[in-house]
Amino acid sequence: MESLAKRLGLRTDVTIFFWSAGIMVAFLLALLVAKEPIGAFFGAARTWVVTNLGWFFIFGVTTWVVFLLWVALGRYGSIRLGGEDERPTYGNASWFAMLFAGGVGTVLMFWGVAEPIYHFSQPPHGEVQPFSVEASTDAMGFALYHLGLHTWSIFTLPGLAFAYFIYRHKLPVRFSSAFYPLIKDRIYGPIGKTLDIFAIVGTLFGVAVSIGLGTNQISAGLSELFGFDDNVGTKVIIIVLLTAVAVSSIVAGLDAGVKLLSNINILMAVGLMLFVLFAGSTVFLLRSIVETLGIYLSNIFPMSFWNDTLAQYTREDGGWGWQGSWTVFYWAWTVTWSPFVGIFVARISRGRTIREFVLGVMFAPSLFTLVWFSIFGWSAMQIAGIGGDGTGGGIVSAVQENVATAMFVFFEQFPATKLINGIAILIVAIFFATSSDSASLVVDMLCTGEEDPGPVRQRVFWGVSEGVLAMMLIVLAGQAGLDALQQVITVIGLPVFILVFIMMFSLMKALSKEDVGRVKVGPPPKLETL
Repeated sequence: MESLAKRLGLRTDVTIFFWSAGIMVAFLLALLVAKEPIGAFFGAARTWVVTNLGWFFIFGVTTWVVFLLWVALGRYGSIRLGGEDERPTYGNASWFAMLFAGGVGTVLMFWGVAEPIYHFSQPPHGEVQPFSVEASTDAMGFALYHLGLHTWSIFTLPGLAFAYFIYRHKLPVRFSSAFYPLIKDRIYGPIGKTLDIFAIVGTLFGVAVSIGLGTNQISAGLSELFGFDDNVGTKVIIIVLLTAVAVSSIVAGLDAGVKLLSNINILMAVGLMLFVLFAGSTVFLLRSIVETLGIYLSNIFPMSFWNDTLAQYTREDGGWGWQGSWTVFYWAWTVTWSPFVGIFVARISRGRTIREFVLGVMFAPSLFTLVWFSIFGWSAMQIAGIGGDGTGGGIVSAVQENVATAMFVFFEQFPATKLINGIAILIVAIFFATSSDSASLVVDMLCTGEEDPGPVRQRVFWGVSEGVLAMMLIVLAGQAGLDALQQVITVIGLPVFILVFIMMFSLMKALSKEDVGRVKVGPPPKLETL
């Protein structure tokens, strides 16, 4: 494999590179020749995981939130992620823009209208009446729970571990480096390489789901705007075009590519949000932002431990109830992203203290999410009719028939509909590109173990691979392909979740060796003492 890598002009760990690529290709070939048996297997496995271990996902993520706040607000918070004289590479504005674009930008565009409406029409708590005032507050609470502090803790924990071990202890830019206190130099051997391969594969499939969601939404938007057919052919063309944009950004690098696109897109997203605020019921929405914060804070504790236990216990079909279809899937899907987002967040956060890192990564995007959902979610529910029958504006029926059309149907209630829908499509497209190129840069780092970009062809390979993976799934099985991938991710999410849990103990062990006084932080402990 070494000679092949040289002939191809690659600079990488050949074991990690070729095994990761091989697993991806093997999965696609297997899906091509044995789609139904594979779907049945992962469907059954998903049912078992969600039914029997859903509680572990719920409890685990809540544990991470508590752990991270303890680390940030305690004596370890002043430790700098890098040399003691280092300062942040990026200013706060660019840092936040890249956090948002590399994390949940696409998800917010897809679910900003759809998720509150979905819970508004089908409340999580069965005793709540659809379209009631109580249903609206429940909808906002759960939407924020799914994309607030808990989601960002899933990114923050690995990101903190990576930043700490890579920049404070000068370990390779690898997923396995976060486990050094537990497995020592075995991070350089088969055990470490296996962990790195697993992280890369999980990243590729996690990003593929988001590419699929983004493609569905763009296709639906083009259908609404220009009358294009919302079919597989249109989606393939979209993936090809946007993969080309992502590849161009990959070639440009982090500063010229990801940073530039992220800054442009966050400005457009904020502009779109302000348009809805001032073109809609402005006073109602301003009041709703404050009220939504109260809803979130008053419900975050019970939501953090709610397992839908009685609903599952009383189900005759042995299914898993609402929680398994929503929260457990969210956490499993998000954790497959955590190696990629964690490394990316660590990379752009070098020079910050642990306190700055944790509070910034957890709270800044969560606050933006709260404002976003307050404006889009409450506007959509107001149009649908709070306390009525939910038929206003056709938004509820749009969510039920094709969730990808929800935002575009929503914008039909505002002036300059075509222009606003066009801007929304552009924002989704750029979020698509930034997610893809961020993931490609990170996967390349995981393969080389270095921050310096590998050869252009190497980075381009991963960018194209992400597009091909999503495209093949759409071509082979349409929406069923994405559903199948979601099942796969729920199953893959379990071992990744366990690894991140172990990572928490690894980080805790290393931090316990730090010389942290009341006035200053001592030098980092030697590796052999960890």
